[in-house]
Amino acid sequence: MKRLLLLFIWLFAFVVIVQMFGKPARETIMFFPIDPTVRFTDTQTKLLLQPKKKETRYVVDWIVTSSLDRTAYLRQDISLLFANGRLISMQSKWKENGKSLTQKQHVEQIGSRLFQAISYHQGELHNGNDIRSSQKMSGDVLYVIDSSFTSFQSFRKATTSEQKRWANTLNKQTETIVNKPAKQMGDILPKDDYYHLYLTELVQYNEQPFMDLTTKQTEVMIGNLWEGLYKNYFLGIKKQNGSIESPIGSTVPLILIHKHYSKLFVVTETADGELVILKQLLELAQ
Repeated sequence: MKRLLLLFIWLFAFVVIVQMFGKPARETIMFFPIDPTVRFTDTQTKLLLQPKKKETRYVVDWIVTSSLDRTAYLRQDISLLFANGRLISMQSKWKENGKSLTQKQHVEQIGSRLFQAISYHQGELHNGNDIRSSQKMSGDVLYVIDSSFTSFQSFRKATTSEQKRWANTLNKQTETIVNKPAKQMGDILPKDDYYHLYLTELVQYNEQPFMDLTTKQTEVMIGNLWEGLYKNYFLGIKKQNGSIESPIGSTVPLILIHKHYSKLFVVTETADGELVILKQLLELAQ
């Protein structure tokens, strides 16, 4: 009897150990102070059109790669892909004790589209109890023309008169969709008190600070913004009734930053037309 009891205790202890130590770390994004000595040697988001269609559909290759200059405790990349102003797909990958990540997805679509992709690359670095991070963004834009009135083609920047006409048409279609939440917010918040930009435009602040902010303050704001986007947009949008809805089909998030940098809002319209407003308080050290 005593031997059976000891065996039971040993088995229970083994199960607990497996649960405690055999389970990998949970995928997450958390912002920590930036380590200025660490840098990404490569960050790329690429959209490439496959030359041959599959009957009525075509395929866009969406490739996300990044490399840190050293091994990090945790490496993670997330990427969002929008078509004509609405989210159509997401990618996420993480690795413990890694430095490089690669993701690839084949996206099937039909009809002419303006594709916009943005990615956030992060490394979490531990030195004893000191936790730091490194971050960078990348993105890409691709116009795909799929019409019986012209040749099947893609371009990033319009060069011919035909491409310029198509780019203008797709830009207007996209603006109509993403501007609807912006107009609604104009009735809620005083427009002149906020800087506004869309998430896909955020990549430009890899290299330049926001107006009236230092580079360090800009990094803190961007890092906290992506932490909030991951938890409250990427993983699902909480609607007014408390339900969690996939962000697929939602509009490109509009970012409204108070000109005193005390707070910001992230605004999107869900696939079923509900306006969702996320608020984030800002604390930017001088």
